[in-house]
Amino acid sequence: MTKYVYYFGGKKADGDRSMKALLGGKGANLAEMVNLGIPVPPGFTITTEVCAIYTETKGNLPEEVKKQIEQCLHRVESEIGRKFGSAENPLLFSVRSGAAASMPGMMDTVLNLGLNTATVNAMIARSSDVESHRFVWDSYRRFITMYADVVMQVGREEFEEAITHLKKARGVHTDNELTAADLKKLAEDYLVLFQKKVGAPFPQNPMDQMYAAINAVFRSWSNHRAVTYRRLNHITGLLGTAVNIQAMVFGNLNKTSATGVAFSRSPSDGENFFFGEFLINAQGEDVVAGIRTPQQIGKTLSQKWAKEHNITEADRLSRFPSMEEAMPECYRQLCDIRATLEKHFRDMQDIEFTVENGRLWMLQCRNAKRTALASVKCAVDMVKEGLISKEEAIMRLDPYQIDHLMHPQIDTRSKLKHIAKGLAASPGAAVGQVVFTATDAQSWHAAGKKVIMVRLETSPEDLGGMNAAAGILTARGGMTSHAAVVARGMGKPCVSGCGDIVLKGKEFSLHGELFKEGDWISIDGTRGLVFKGKAPLREPSFKGEFGTVLSWCKDLKRLGVRANADIPKDAKTAFDFGADGVGLCRTEHMFFEGKRIDAMRQMILASDTAGREKALALVEPLQESDFIGIFKIMGKRPVTIRLLDPPLHEFVPHDLKAQTELAAKIGVSVETVIQRVKALHEENPMLGHRGCRLGISYPEIYNMQVRAIMQAAIAVGKTGLIVSPEIMIPLIGKREELVFTKEQAIKTAEAVLAKNPNVKVNYTIGTMIEVPRAALTADQIAQEADFFSFGTNDLTQMGCGFSRDDSAVFLNRYAAIGIYDRDPFQSLDQEGVGELVRIAIRKGRSVKPMLKIGICGEHGGDPRTVLFCHNIGMNYVSCSPYRVPTAIVAAAQAALTEVQEAAAARKKLAAKL
Repeated sequence: MTKYVYYFGGKKADGDRSMKALLGGKGANLAEMVNLGIPVPPGFTITTEVCAIYTETKGNLPEEVKKQIEQCLHRVESEIGRKFGSAENPLLFSVRSGAAASMPGMMDTVLNLGLNTATVNAMIARSSDVESHRFVWDSYRRFITMYADVVMQVGREEFEEAITHLKKARGVHTDNELTAADLKKLAEDYLVLFQKKVGAPFPQNPMDQMYAAINAVFRSWSNHRAVTYRRLNHITGLLGTAVNIQAMVFGNLNKTSATGVAFSRSPSDGENFFFGEFLINAQGEDVVAGIRTPQQIGKTLSQKWAKEHNITEADRLSRFPSMEEAMPECYRQLCDIRATLEKHFRDMQDIEFTVENGRLWMLQCRNAKRTALASVKCAVDMVKEGLISKEEAIMRLDPYQIDHLMHPQIDTRSKLKHIAKGLAASPGAAVGQVVFTATDAQSWHAAGKKVIMVRLETSPEDLGGMNAAAGILTARGGMTSHAAVVARGMGKPCVSGCGDIVLKGKEFSLHGELFKEGDWISIDGTRGLVFKGKAPLREPSFKGEFGTVLSWCKDLKRLGVRANADIPKDAKTAFDFGADGVGLCRTEHMFFEGKRIDAMRQMILASDTAGREKALALVEPLQESDFIGIFKIMGKRPVTIRLLDPPLHEFVPHDLKAQTELAAKIGVSVETVIQRVKALHEENPMLGHRGCRLGISYPEIYNMQVRAIMQAAIAVGKTGLIVSPEIMIPLIGKREELVFTKEQAIKTAEAVLAKNPNVKVNYTIGTMIEVPRAALTADQIAQEADFFSFGTNDLTQMGCGFSRDDSAVFLNRYAAIGIYDRDPFQSLDQEGVGELVRIAIRKGRSVKPMLKIGICGEHGGDPRTVLFCHNIGMNYVSCSPYRVPTAIVAAAQAALTEVQEAAAARKKLAAKL
């Protein structure tokens, strides 16, 4: 018989942390905490296999599952000493989702399940204590709201409007200021509102409530926001979500009860201090929703928070005491559990807890979501502390998240004064126009605008807008709010809990100043500051712990990581980031600087070879100067220079005004310019007169470029450096094309060298493999090439038949429905285009076993593509300078994965012997 339901509680759980795929991360860790002797309310986990069955059968739960649920339910009743559905001594449950991959805020939760009119009346009748009455009515109104929203899917807006209206009528600001009588009336109003919205009375049978909640959690696996989160984070291959049903403990019972969320280290910067927030007399949703201002768990952070918000020490102690001060014994126990969990899991932990009547209970632990900055800091510190090895530290980094470290910061040298301060929820700075809804954020972003999404608080429905926004600003919420957690995961700057904001429709005010949709603001998520207008930004620094991690990665990786650098400034950036050389220097970009474009246009308009050579003579020293700059920066490192690739029509003006100006500059008639531009027009320029086809039609262009390269190499060589230029001929599709252009290049290069016999230059000549025919005939092309470099942007266009410029219309849809799991222009299509690459490598190295092979499309900075390139035996990848650190980390992880897989294979083989 298949086991579908796993019990946890007492001193032993049915499962453990190794069963994450089956029990989900939350269920596996609940079981592990029980096995560690940590106080956890008892309960049971319904496996992810059941979710898969539910999805496949369109909502059916097998009878065996129901039987096992009821068996575990009775075990909880025995352990707690309460009975589910009993009016006299009721047992209540929470119902939470929990997939194998952490998805904060993505799935639905129901608390206080089991309450109904009979249990509420019985609980009220058992006590004359007003505080107890308040607790009962508070729990009931919360349950009705959650059930309506999560289970019945009618939304919670009208329920929230009702409580907001009641607080306003009573002249109070927070939910916990409402009296028992207020909450009783609210619960009664909610029952009426529920029937109005659902069309049926609120269910009174607790078992009906439970199965409806279980179905709702399984259903939520397929809802829009869950699907969106998995797509954005490339979470695939999971069966579904597990369901965790756990006996309720109540943080809203009285003033000796509380609820909170904590991190064993700072999730923003990784500093090793216990960071967390809690609320007295509250339930878990209050902390993350930002309904009330959360309090700090530690005294030191509480005092720091009060100082930042201009709150006196006396006011802090009376209104916002830390957990360390208000509940010292529970705080000490929580600190001990923090140390136990971090030592056991050997990673930063995100924990949720509740205090009921002075007794601490743990509700969840998981490896914490954190910023890239925190990931790096935590990894380095844990190596120093002896918790993990360097190899483990590297494997824990998310290479996609490394890009977040490239976020700019507000330039502290500017004299711009901040207009408000909130919480530094997610680091980095952003400048954008104000929008107030997720829909607007997405539409404005699609129109090419940078936006800051301003919200009272965020919810899972805002995910698409948060992803589109440059930054997020909220009036409510703490460091563990939905906005903060999701923004950190996305690498988006976020300032949360900016309580001075007064929001009204599509405008907000700060200290009397009004901001409307479209107004420019800036936010600093590192310091929690808000600025009016466009603040100046500065680029990030890559020293300290990040430099340490990169040095570890460079020692471990096998795959070279070069950069695409077209000018000396780009080469310097790449060098600073640790590039092993330049894998692609696009010489055409040099033509667009300053007055160079005029000489290039003069060359294009020339009617004969002599005229073209005359114009090229003006460009040659400028190109030579750029090459000298790049060679000096890179020193002995290789520099791959691609000869002119784009079609000539890209260099000429296409509007009459610019054509008239050009004609006057170079001394020809406007008609001559117009006719030449028309002659250069192509129906499909990507497949037209470009690349080596230009070099064959006009050899003088490539000859000039080769001459500039060699003269630059000699100039630098005279300083004592031995330069290694790699001359790359683009768009080769047939061996004969390479034969012709290579002969021209060698003849030109040797002529330059002959004039400088005492300077050594190690030049090679290779080609880009970007035409499918070249990949299929790579054995022939390799006879002439010193190296291959895959131009995967064009190879993807030609291999898939997609235009990179026009495919966005349908590729997003393709990715959403699974035709391609990722955009093939962002992450290499390994099955199709990747097979062309494999064929080319196999054929090329059949002729030249030591053939140097790399990749120079933007795919070279994609971690999945880096792993692919490592596995198929490439020598290097090349990407934009700002993606070099990401590629270095991914290359190190690829090397470590290879070692781990080899060790596992040896172990498996040894077991068979």
